[in-house]
Amino acid sequence: MSATSGWRGVGLVSGWQATASLCFYAVFASTASVRAEFELSGFLTGLSVTAVMVGYTAALFAAGAAVDAYGERPAMLGGLSLLVVGMCAVAVAPTYPLLLASFVLVGVAYATGMPATNRAVLAVAPPGRRNLAMNLKQVGVTVGSGVSALLIAEAAMRGDWAVGFLVAAGAAAVVVAAFAVGYEGRPGSGRLSVPDVRGLLSDDSYRGLLVAGFFLGAAVFTTTGYVVVYMRDGVGAADWLAGATLAAVQFSGSVGRIGGGTLTDRLPVPAAAANARVLVAQAVVAAVGFVAVTLVGGPASAAAAFVILGLFILGFPGIYYGCLTALVDDDEVGAATAGGQFTLNAGGLLAPPAFGYVADTVGYRVGWYALGAFSLVAAAIALPLARAGE
Repeated sequence: MSATSGWRGVGLVSGWQATASLCFYAVFASTASVRAEFELSGFLTGLSVTAVMVGYTAALFAAGAAVDAYGERPAMLGGLSLLVVGMCAVAVAPTYPLLLASFVLVGVAYATGMPATNRAVLAVAPPGRRNLAMNLKQVGVTVGSGVSALLIAEAAMRGDWAVGFLVAAGAAAVVVAAFAVGYEGRPGSGRLSVPDVRGLLSDDSYRGLLVAGFFLGAAVFTTTGYVVVYMRDGVGAADWLAGATLAAVQFSGSVGRIGGGTLTDRLPVPAAAANARVLVAQAVVAAVGFVAVTLVGGPASAAAAFVILGLFILGFPGIYYGCLTALVDDDEVGAATAGGQFTLNAGGLLAPPAFGYVADTVGYRVGWYALGAFSLVAAAIALPLARAGE
């Protein structure tokens, strides 16, 4: 057995994921500061999220193919190294177009993350604990993004939000060195080839999950991109409370991921159906949460509503990946993850600017209602897979 197998291996992979997410989600945490510095409309503010998602999405299938061919370790080392470069580019970008280009680079670098870490965590997970291990790894996303929210908020309060990107770049450089020494990895097939998309799409359940992923991605990326902006502009919260709210939402998402993974491992049905049942429940409750956000008025109550919402809308990704990976063989995990992440990202590409436009023209309430409706659509699409174990 590899020295990095078991819970130690899960911890190493989760640490890598947390560091990569610290960098990637700093883009989302900086939206309010970017809007203020460059005097942007809601629509143009949303383009910052779109830019990072364009890079992320464009590189996904290449990243998935590379992971399946050469193993996860080279992809994880290369991706995190490129994130260091991208974060430094963001910090020194003098104009908004150059800032958007830097965000694209950050997205490209982060594309290695899900295909590589999903393959890695399934390889090192203790027997019978794959779903919990997957969701613990996904906690790295919410921990990293929560820390990024606090980091960017603190840097903004000190007068220069871009310093937060440099701090994140330094942390990533340290982790690259540590990961190179501490993680062995598992070799790939040795053959770089185009992912068998047609074969994956021949599975009705996989196709359904891709469609559901679009709506879930629209909801989760828009939520993380606009919590700070909404708290500041929609309910008049102070900068520190807006940043702290995003951090708290991310941490509550961690609780949701651990709870969802633990529950899934205990359901007496096949893994795909177990994950789908939890996913449907999360999406339905998230829809209620989006409505609840619009019913509260003050900053404190709005923060509390978002924290509860985060349990479910940020608690689903590990469950979603569990559904995808349960449908394919281990040597197709990279490609299958890339396909699912592609549709999640597609929602993240289109929804944030649209949400910003709606907020500018009609109001935030309609935007949050739309995200609630998206969650319900995703739940309905995943329901047949959830019922497959009956």
